[in-house]
Amino acid sequence: MRHRLVPALLALASLPLASTPARGREGGPNVVFILADDLGRAEVGAHGQAKIRTPSIDKMAAEGMRFTRFYAGSPVCAPSRCTLLTGKHAGRAFVRDNREIQPEGQAPIPAAEVTLAEMFKTRGYATAAIGKWGLGFPGSEGDPLNQGFDHFLGYNCQRHAHNHYPAYLWDDRERIELPGNPGGATGEQFSHDLFEEDAQRWLREHRDRPFFLFLPFTIPHLALQVPADSLAEYEGKFDEAPYVGGKGYQPHPTPRAAYAAMVTRMDRTVGRVMDLLRELGLDDDTILIFSSDNGPTHDVGGADSAFFGSAGGLRGLKGSVYEGGIAVPFIVRWPGRVAAGSTCDFVGYFPDVAPTLMDLIDARDALPAGLDGLSFAPSLLGRPSEQQEHEFLYWEFASYGGQQAARLGPWKGARQRMRQGRLDIELYNLDDDPAESRDVAADHPEIVARVAEVMDREHVPSELFPLPAVDTGATQGLR
Repeated sequence: MRHRLVPALLALASLPLASTPARGREGGPNVVFILADDLGRAEVGAHGQAKIRTPSIDKMAAEGMRFTRFYAGSPVCAPSRCTLLTGKHAGRAFVRDNREIQPEGQAPIPAAEVTLAEMFKTRGYATAAIGKWGLGFPGSEGDPLNQGFDHFLGYNCQRHAHNHYPAYLWDDRERIELPGNPGGATGEQFSHDLFEEDAQRWLREHRDRPFFLFLPFTIPHLALQVPADSLAEYEGKFDEAPYVGGKGYQPHPTPRAAYAAMVTRMDRTVGRVMDLLRELGLDDDTILIFSSDNGPTHDVGGADSAFFGSAGGLRGLKGSVYEGGIAVPFIVRWPGRVAAGSTCDFVGYFPDVAPTLMDLIDARDALPAGLDGLSFAPSLLGRPSEQQEHEFLYWEFASYGGQQAARLGPWKGARQRMRQGRLDIELYNLDDDPAESRDVAADHPEIVARVAEVMDREHVPSELFPLPAVDTGATQGLR
C-alpha cells in the first residue's frame, strides 16, 4: 500500500511534544535552514573529514543531532531543492532536472505547488531566501517572491551562480549591479559574503517575530573562487597542479587549497549565524539545520573529490542515484529540545523536512494533502520509539543516462542507463555493503520484485522531464 502523509500526522497529533516550542516572542520557534551546494557528506569534520576545517559545523553537530542515514531528494540542484520545498519525492515533484530557461533561470515551480515558505506564512512567519534559487526565472510563477518568500537576495539562475564574483545579483525584483565585479575570475564583491551580510541584517530586523530563513549557499559549487584571506589558510598545505579552466569554469593556480578554503569560509558563516542568534537572544528559540543539496561534484572545474574523500567511500558522485550522489550531511541544533551530541539513524530524505517542521511549529494543518514525507519530530525530540519509519524512499533522475532508485529498509535497488532501454535492477544490502559494491539481485528475486513495484508505482510521467522507459507503464511485470 502506498505510504501517504496524513495517517502519520494523525498519529502524531495525539502525542504531546517532549518540549513545547519556545515562546520568548509571540509565535513558535524560528527556523534557519542552511543548504550547501554540492557538499559531500564526508566534507565536514563531523562526518570524518580530515583535510578541510569545519569547526562551526562540527560545533553545531556537538550541540545538536547528526543524522547518519539522511538523503537529498535528487542527485542534482534544482530537483533536490524542489523536493525539499514541496515535500514531494522526485517521481511526483514538478521539477525533476536542471532545465534552463533562456535568457536566465530554470523551469519554474507552478503557483499550484505549495512551498515550505507558504506553509510558514500560514502561521505569520517572516520568510526569506538568500543564496541560489534555480526554481523559476525572474517574474515567473516560480520566482521566490511568488512562492512564499518575503525577501530574496542572490542568483536566480544556476548557470549565473557558476561565478562567485558575479556582475550582478537579484535583490527581490531588482537586478543590482556589483561594482568592481567584471564577471571574471576575481572581483571586489564575493557573493557569499554578500549573502552572509544580508542574512545578518535580515535576522536583526526580524528578531521580534517568528521567521523562516532559507540560506541556499552556492559554496562549494564551482567555480573555484575565494578571497585571499581564506585561501591563505590552505596555501602550501597540499600538492597542487594548476587548474587551467574550461567548461565554463574559471582557472585557479591552487585548486585544492581554493576548494578547502571555500568550504571553510562557508563554515565561518555558519558560526557567525550561531553567534548572532545568541547575541539576539534567539538561540533557544531557533531550530538551526545544515545540509547539502546533493553529493560532491565530479572532476570538473578543478574539484578533486577523490583527494578529499568527499563521498566518504560511497559509490558515485553528483548526478548519480548511488549513495555517493544522494547521501548528505544533515545536522539539527535546537538547544534544550534536541539532545546535544546525539546521532540519529532514521532513514530519511528531503521530502521529510516539511512535515517535520510543520509538526515542530504546531502547524500540521498547513501541509497540503498527498505529500511523500514523514515527520521525524519524534526522533528529534527524544521519542525514537514513536518514530514511524518509511516503507520506502524513492528517487528518479532522467539525466546521466536515466536512473531510478528505491530504498526499502536495508535494501537499495537501482536502475541505470534507462535511456538505452535498460530496465534491469541492481540490488544492494546497505547494512552489509554501504559502498554498493556487490549486486545481489540474482540472490533475492523477491526483493527485486518489491523494488520494481515501488519504481513502477511511484513514477508519475512528466511532460517536461520525460523518462521514456517507464512513462508508458511498460515496466509493469518486468524484472
